[in-house]
Amino acid sequence: MILQILNPGFLSPQKAPGPHMEPKAPCPAAVPSGGKKFHVLVGVTGSVAALKLPLLVSKLLDIPGLEVTVVTTERAKHFYSPQDVPVTLYSDADEWKMWKRRSDPVLHIDLRRWADLMLVAPLDANTLGKVASGICDNLLTYQGLGAMAEVETIVAKVQDVLFQRGGMQQS
Repeated sequence: MILQILNPGFLSPQKAPGPHMEPKAPCPAAVPSGGKKFHVLVGVTGSVAALKLPLLVSKLLDIPGLEVTVVTTERAKHFYSPQDVPVTLYSDADEWKMWKRRSDPVLHIDLRRWADLMLVAPLDANTLGKVASGICDNLLTYQGLGAMAEVETIVAKVQDVLFQRGGMQQS
């Protein structure tokens, strides 16, 4: 499993908007944060294992002090229902809707600033090949790194990272 810690200090002054299915507000990095939360950006690609996205997000949200946002590929949308994922979901269309002129925020840059940790689960061979080749042609590949593991392994890794940073007590 590969996980990328995007912000080692995770002292991000930003907070994601409240849970909803498709973004109606600015990206998470544009909203001020009131507390110190650990921000996880979950990427999901077009593999049948994307069926587990609602379970993965649910397990991550069970961890105190964790905030989750999802970036999805178009193909991944065929394997889960957005209504079953209680966090903000972003896709390619959102990148272009939010950016109209040079002074506007750029979603993939704001998400990168917001996230303390990024994981991609599942990571399909197509996306792995794109990342390995440096091809960034969708919102997810702009983020630059993927991860693959079972849901319980990912949740355990996030808990370990938080425990090491003193953000939660190990049970």
